[in-house]
Amino acid sequence: MTVRSRWSRSRTGDPASAATDAGPPTAQVNPAELEDCLRACAVHSGKLVGSLDKRRTALAEKLRELLALWAAQEQPQPAATGAGSLIRRGAKAVSGSGLSNELLDALLAVGNKALDCGYDDELNLALLINDTVLTQRKNSRAGWRLRGRLLEAMGRPAAAVEAFDRYLSLTQEDGFGVRAKVAGLRTAQERRGELLALLERTVPDAAAFAAGPTTDVWAEGLEAHSAGDWDAAQARLVGALLAMDRAEAPEQEFQEALSHYLDLCTGIHQRPTPELTEAIALFAEQRRNRMRGPLSDPLFGGLQWISLGEFRNRIAGKSVCLIANSGKVGESAMGAEIDAYDLVVRFNSYKIDAVHTGKRTDIHVSIHKHGFNWDQPVDIRLIFGGISGDWKWSLRNRLVPGAQKYLGDESLRWPVRTIGKLGADVWPAIPTSGFNMLWLLDFLDVSPTLDLIGFDFYESGAYRIDAAMKMPITSVHEYTSEKAWVMERAQSVSGMRISLR
Repeated sequence: MTVRSRWSRSRTGDPASAATDAGPPTAQVNPAELEDCLRACAVHSGKLVGSLDKRRTALAEKLRELLALWAAQEQPQPAATGAGSLIRRGAKAVSGSGLSNELLDALLAVGNKALDCGYDDELNLALLINDTVLTQRKNSRAGWRLRGRLLEAMGRPAAAVEAFDRYLSLTQEDGFGVRAKVAGLRTAQERRGELLALLERTVPDAAAFAAGPTTDVWAEGLEAHSAGDWDAAQARLVGALLAMDRAEAPEQEFQEALSHYLDLCTGIHQRPTPELTEAIALFAEQRRNRMRGPLSDPLFGGLQWISLGEFRNRIAGKSVCLIANSGKVGESAMGAEIDAYDLVVRFNSYKIDAVHTGKRTDIHVSIHKHGFNWDQPVDIRLIFGGISGDWKWSLRNRLVPGAQKYLGDESLRWPVRTIGKLGADVWPAIPTSGFNMLWLLDFLDVSPTLDLIGFDFYESGAYRIDAAMKMPITSVHEYTSEKAWVMERAQSVSGMRISLR
């Protein structure tokens, strides 16, 4: 089966040509067979051999993992040999037994990496994978979130909202900031509609060209502009924009054409007219909301930024315990002991069970890439991230007003790298949130008691809130090195408690 015939984006170089594409996709799932999907993955894996593109290299690795898992799940077959028979036998085995949880996770990992690539071939593969996942698991939260991201990447914001809404209906915790994304997309579409209505009012002659061939009308408008006839050009260019909107052209193509038109307008008018000023403002607002969503409270409930020195002063002289998100914490019965510390530090998508984990959280430490538990009230929230721009974007889009009194500033963004100056030559792996925090507390050295509870470095599995339990224990971290660092500094080890002070 092919995907390109259903959802292929225009690559003609003409932003108006997208209106000639086939009808727009929606969030509706196109039924797909697991066998067809796995065959397509096997074929695509071969296409990536020797690729120098880092994104495609990452995709190739996930494809290899998927195909290895597929091969391991196949039923023993004495007959037939060769690559073709392996595909047939493997497909028969998995299609007969249905989509296992392991295969589901592997397919989703491939789909996400394919989406990251952004090329047509990979987007088509991601779509096929997504159709397959949602055919097999119609209530897959990860599947619907992937579909929303995929639709957005393909320039279908209305359909993306539909998919994201389905995801939100299936989950209670919005750790990926989907609600803010949906609010931004909806607001952007409203401003886009207002902008088109403004253009239609201010250029009434455009209506005569809105039904014509979009590509031809756009080209005629550019020719008229080059000839110095702005009235004729404006009518045709706006007419083409209206036609693109009515044909539901991919959003990226429409935005490119709209931006081009406004650039031409600013070149014509040395002093912008009130209508042009309003149009530019609406254009900027709809782009801004699409990128980062509306912001209801710019002060985020009056939080205060704290620097490295101010954070040191707030923890000085206090006993501190760091609670791991490990399986054995969920069975520890140490809740009362944990709550007896002056400061309780928890990480990322921690789960509260008062008997086992305690109920207090004074400091929440999280990586910036997701927003699990960012709505839980804490005194101090430290958000870690390696890239300053991405970190700032996450803070703006994921912070919950009033959920924290103090927020770590740039000086506390990535302690191991920016404070400790431990580069990749000294510490090659990406440090975890837990290690960044533990290193910071050890470096400041102002806590008379510094204990780690349940840190077995995921040997007992993960203990997280339900929405995060599907997240894999990522391989980019080097838990062995972190464990060695901890044990070298341990003053005592007693049961689940490791004491560094």
